[in-house]
Amino acid sequence: MSDSNTANAQKTAGAPTMVVSARPVVLSAPGRGEDLQVRISAPATGSDLPVIVFSHGFGGSMNDNAPLADFWAAHGFVVLQPTHLDSRTLGLPAEDPRTPRIWRLRIEDIKRVLDGLDVLEASVPGLSGRLDRSRIAVAGHSWGAQTASTLLGARVLDSGGVPGEDMSDPRVKAGVLLALTGLGDDLTPFAAENFPFMKPSFDNMTTPALIVAGDHDQSLLSTRGPDWFTDPYTYSPGSKSLLTLFGAEHSLGGISGYEVAATTDESPARVALIQQLTSAFLRSALYPEDTSWKAAATALEEDPNPLGKLQSK
Repeated sequence: MSDSNTANAQKTAGAPTMVVSARPVVLSAPGRGEDLQVRISAPATGSDLPVIVFSHGFGGSMNDNAPLADFWAAHGFVVLQPTHLDSRTLGLPAEDPRTPRIWRLRIEDIKRVLDGLDVLEASVPGLSGRLDRSRIAVAGHSWGAQTASTLLGARVLDSGGVPGEDMSDPRVKAGVLLALTGLGDDLTPFAAENFPFMKPSFDNMTTPALIVAGDHDQSLLSTRGPDWFTDPYTYSPGSKSLLTLFGAEHSLGGISGYEVAATTDESPARVALIQQLTSAFLRSALYPEDTSWKAAATALEEDPNPLGKLQSK
């Protein structure tokens, strides 16, 4: 983005406010093997606050993706980040009997967070009574995006190509799917054998969503190129937008954390663009009268040196 358009986008996003954060807030999780740990980040002031539940990528935790969580919270969202069982912080051995079911347990984690909003809200001093339960979004990166997508209506195909259980959630009104893997037709033999849940159908993913893909994201799990990550946009119905980032790899410029080794394509400007566009998208998706998304999209379109391109349907 040029300097002028960066300034315009930041103005659209509004001035950041002070954020309060609490971790770990623990939700009882019978049958999971251990309780669910959640990080909560929220604006220090304000009421009727919209909610984002964020699902981390493979091996991550509630402490990951701070560049997004911090920005969203500073711009009016309550951000809830559960730690899934695949987290390196938990050290679950590969032979653990829960391992084959982690993809489903991840989805249950998100629903447990939604079920536990009263407990989470009461756990942070000054937050009680300030959440707007009618304005809930989910977001995720990589495996976390796959997790989030199921709450938007994506379904996993069985070995015969038949869509499995509908795990969508009517409480979720919008989503942001970052580096979400595509159809299972082109998986590598390793991925096909080890990750049977990576065979999605997006036919029923009707909830409004912004899909973010990097045009240099070459996955070792697919025989296709970076266009694989555009499948969720191409094959899903309803109101969808696709942000394709130029030169971006799987970390999309560094959304996983501040100065983390996993970032192979560090770009603070790209991260800033993602911060601004995701915030604007969710604001307008949850508040139909809000014009933030239109303004941010126009700023990107008019930028003489854009970092990406937007498509919508």
